[in-house]
Amino acid sequence: MSVQKQTVSFTDTAYAFAKELVEAGEYPNMSAAVSGELAKVKAERERERSVLEAELERRLSLPLDQWEPVGEATKVTGSAREHLAALTQRI
Repeated sequence: MSVQKQTVSFTDTAYAFAKELVEAGEYPNMSAAVSGELAKVKAERERERSVLEAELERRLSLPLDQWEPVGEATKVTGSAREHLAALTQRI
């Protein structure tokens, strides 16, 4: 495994947390603490993505007569469209 050296800045809270992990013996040093916790977060995100994908596949496989109506598409996506419009106006 290659190692990339990088200088980073942390909030006081994040630094204190990483320091606590090292002091508790969970990691040998700050670099290992940051790398280890990032690996945990990455794994959790991948698990969440897998669960979401499985649920979407399950729902998409339902027969059409079991789908719940959500109303008109413009009403469902209205707030998202307003948000995107506001973002485009700032550019």
